Amino acid sequence: MDDLRRIDLNLLLVLHAILAEKHVSRAAVRLHKSQPAVSHSLAQLRLLFEDPLLVRRGGKFELTSRAEALVRPLNEALASLNSLVSSPEFKPGLAERRFRLALSDYASRAVLPDLVRHVREHAPGIDLAISQASREAMLAQLADGELDLALGIFPSASSSIQLQELFRDDFVCVADKRVLPAGVPLEFEDWIARPHAMVSLRPDARDEIEVALAAIGRQRRLALVLPHWGAAVDAIPGTDLILTVARRAVGSLQRHKGLQRFAPPLELPAFSYQQAWHERRSEDPAHRWLRESVAMVAGRS
Repeated sequence: MDDLRRIDLNLLLVLHAILAEKHVSRAAVRLHKSQPAVSHSLAQLRLLFEDPLLVRRGGKFELTSRAEALVRPLNEALASLNSLVSSPEFKPGLAERRFRLALSDYASRAVLPDLVRHVREHAPGIDLAISQASREAMLAQLADGELDLALGIFPSASSSIQLQELFRDDFVCVADKRVLPAGVPLEFEDWIARPHAMVSLRPDARDEIEVALAAIGRQRRLALVLPHWGAAVDAIPGTDLILTVARRAVGSLQRHKGLQRFAPPLELPAFSYQQAWHERRSEDPAHRWLRESVAMVAGRS
């Protein structure tokens, strides 16, 4: 307790922003403070911890080892303090809060519309800021405190990331009927010989289909790689491409009556679509309400 008496707790909020942003100017924006004020607080923090905390290396700022070691305990301490002074009862209709979510184009179609309607009806003071990132970036941003919630597939999440299954989905192939008539079975060798489209944020990424093919020593030709699920379906009509995607991403195909769906001619296991958050958010009543809302709308979509 004696050590606490010499600490201005506001400095811990500055430290939290600096550790998350790894940049004084961005930390200032995050805190709604001036850059000189944050620089002054950083100088005090350096004296307090007897460590530079933030250093410039190779043209960019990096955290020192001491600063890296402070990330988790500081996040946990601030979360505990926040729960200590916050009201234990969360009232959605009166809440004013901004949540940062990351989700793919797939989740934007499958979950987001119903979630927005639910939030606007029951918690109009809650704002949602949506971003898109790879699953690796989502997990890193959750750990850094830059995100409150992420929706996706997370097979390699760390123990500090909490996961909840929202639903299960499987894969389906889509092709133009004029190129591949309905009812005509497509054998694996014919399927893999045709040009394919893949949905990915990175052209060199390996999705679940690529992993399954690599396991049997095969590779397909990717004639089109793009980051948007909806646009991928729109790109198939009038082409010889085959698109293999999650069933929910395809929808009813009412807009594309010239397309047909068929089962992939290789074994692709169903997958679990999840929401992920850092454990420091677990006991936050507002965050819990958001997670419950996401799970509810996902379950009925």
